[in-house]
Amino acid sequence: MSVAAVCPGSFDPITFGHLDIIERVAACFPRVVVAVLDNPRKQALFSVEERLELIAAETAAFGNVEVDRFQGLLVDYCRAQGIGVVCKGLRAVSDFEYELQMAQMNQRIAGVQTMFLSTSPEHSYLSSSLVKEVARYGGPVTGTVPPRVEAALHAKLAVGTDRSAPGGG
Repeated sequence: MSVAAVCPGSFDPITFGHLDIIERVAACFPRVVVAVLDNPRKQALFSVEERLELIAAETAAFGNVEVDRFQGLLVDYCRAQGIGVVCKGLRAVSDFEYELQMAQMNQRIAGVQTMFLSTSPEHSYLSSSLVKEVARYGGPVTGTVPPRVEAALHAKLAVGTDRSAPGGG
């Protein structure tokens, strides 16, 4: 069994769903790396540096969690870091279909294994995209992200009172 696991993602921003998965992975492995994808072609709300800071602050209490960034193929990062297991959270069957293909490719090209953890029911609806959309229109995101992440969202978006988001808000 590998002594290190990676929890990869964009984490733009990190949610309680992400933190739930990271905490559960940290209970299973002595070393966990939360690897933030640095994709310059993607327009993120938070810079990679901001995401790294927010994640480090939220995971510091776990004790065995490191935060890092990567570009390119995750398996190349895993090889360079001596990591043999990728851990991913699954919210729904649609997540599984995509993640299974990625897991099989990662195993084929680098022998990296993937472990799937089902998201806790109370977080199964959460996604960073949804949280950003609600926050963008001034909706409440309390309980979906930690308080410092919520404050960072409000500061980044200069949240007003427009609640005319599609679907209510």
